[in-house]
Amino acid sequence: MSAFQKLFKQTFIYGLATVLPRMLTFLLVPLYTTRGVLDSVADYGKVSIVFSWVIIFNVILAYGMETAFFRFFNKEKDQDQVIGTSTISLIVTSLVFFFAAFYFKEQIANTIGVEIEYIKIVLWILLLDALVIIPFAWLRAKEKPMKYALIKITNVVINMGLNLFFLLWLKNLAQGSKIFDSIYIPHFQINYIFISILIASAVTLLLMTPFYTKVKFKFSSSLWKQMLRYAFPVLIAGLAFSVNESFNRIMMDYLLPEDIAEEKIGMFAACYKLALFMTLFATAYRLGIEPYFFSHSNSKEPQKNYAKILEYFVIFGSVILLTVVVFADLLKPIIIRSDEYWEAMWIVPLVLLAHFCLGIYHNLSVWYKITDRTKFGAYISVIGAIITLILNFWLIPIMDYRGSAIALLAAYGTMMLLSYFFGKKYYPIPYNLKKIGIYLLLSIVFSVISFYYFRENYLVGIPLLFLFIAVTYALEKKELKHLINN
Repeated sequence: MSAFQKLFKQTFIYGLATVLPRMLTFLLVPLYTTRGVLDSVADYGKVSIVFSWVIIFNVILAYGMETAFFRFFNKEKDQDQVIGTSTISLIVTSLVFFFAAFYFKEQIANTIGVEIEYIKIVLWILLLDALVIIPFAWLRAKEKPMKYALIKITNVVINMGLNLFFLLWLKNLAQGSKIFDSIYIPHFQINYIFISILIASAVTLLLMTPFYTKVKFKFSSSLWKQMLRYAFPVLIAGLAFSVNESFNRIMMDYLLPEDIAEEKIGMFAACYKLALFMTLFATAYRLGIEPYFFSHSNSKEPQKNYAKILEYFVIFGSVILLTVVVFADLLKPIIIRSDEYWEAMWIVPLVLLAHFCLGIYHNLSVWYKITDRTKFGAYISVIGAIITLILNFWLIPIMDYRGSAIALLAAYGTMMLLSYFFGKKYYPIPYNLKKIGIYLLLSIVFSVISFYYFRENYLVGIPLLFLFIAVTYALEKKELKHLINN
C-alpha cells in the first residue's frame, strides 16, 4: 500500500470517527430548533454562549500538550517517558484547575454572565474531557483509528440518546411513572443538555481506563520543560483560534441590546451549523494528515507530497463549498426546523468559505510544526484573533451576526495567506498555485452567483456545480488515474 493510499485510508477512518459522531450531533440541531423543545430561540442562544466558553477552556486545559505529544513521541527514543510525562502533566493541571474553579464558581459565573448551575456541570465536563486528551492522542500515534472511532462514536450516541430522552420523552413518561416524575423538572432543558454531555464524557473516560492501567508513569522534568516550550505557542494559537471560532457569540451577548442579543445569537448559531459539512471534512483531513506530516518529515523530498496533499484538499473542499451553497435552502428546513432561525441564512456562504480557508491554513501549517517554529503558529493565530476582535467590535453593532460572519472570513483568510508567505520563506513547498487558484476562484465565484444572485434557482446552481466538477476532472484526470493505479 502506497503512502498516499495509507493516508487516505486512515483519513477515511478518522473522518468516520469525526463525521459520524458530529452527524449524530448534527441531528440535535433539528431537535433544539423544533418549536416547543426549548422555551425560545434565546435559550438556544444561551446554550451557544456556554459552549463558546467551553471551547476556550478546553484549549486552556490542553495547553498544546497533544501536539507536543505527537512531536516528541516521534522524536524521542524513550516513548514511554513521553507518554508518562504528558499524562502526568495533564492529570495534575486538570485537577488543580477543577478544584480552584469549583471553589470560585460563583465569581466565575458572575464574571462571564453564566448561571452557576451550568458552571457546576461544565466544570466536570471540562475535567473529564481533559483526562482523555493523551489517551486519544496515543491511539492516533499508534495508528489505531478503529478503536479511536469506536470510542468517539460511543460518546456521541450516548449524548444524543440522553438528549432525546430528556428533551422529548421524559415529560410524557413522567405523567405515568413516579420514577420518571422524580427526574423531570419543567424548564430544565438547558441543564439536561449539559447533563447529557457530562454522562457521555464520563463513559468515554471509563472506556479509556485501559490506557491508564497500561501507561508507565515515568516523568522527566527536562522533557516536560521541552514539551512545554514546544506547546506554549500551540496554546496561544489554540486560544486565538477559539477566539476566532466562538468569541463572536460572547461579543454579541455584550454588544447587542439585551432584549435581542440571545435571540440573535440563537439564529446565528443555528445557521452556522450548515457550515458543519466543511468543518467535518477539514477536521477529518487534519486528523489524518497530522501524524503523516510528522512521520514523513525525514523522508526524501516530503515537500512534494505535502504540496499534493493541499491540492487534493482544495479540490474536495471546493466541491463541498459549492454543493452546500447550491442546496443550502433545501438543507435548511431539514436541519433548522423552525423558521424563527432562518433570518441568519445570509451568513452560510461566508462561514463555509471561512472554514475552507481555515482548512487550507491547517494544511499550510506543516512548515512550522515540523521545523519546530510553532511560535509562528501563535503569531499568525494571534493576528487572526486581533482581526476577529476588531471587526466584531466594529461590525456587530452595525450588522449584528452578519458582522461576525465577515470578521470570521477576514480572520481565517488572513491566517491562510500569512502561513503561505511565511512558509515560502522558511520551508518552501512547491504548491501548484495555478491549479489551486483556479479551484478556489471558480468555487467562490460560482457560490456567490448561486446564493446571492440566483438563490433557490437550481437551473443555475446545479449546472454551475457540474461545470466545476467537469473542469476539475479535466485538470486532474491523469493524477486520478495514477493515484488509483498505485
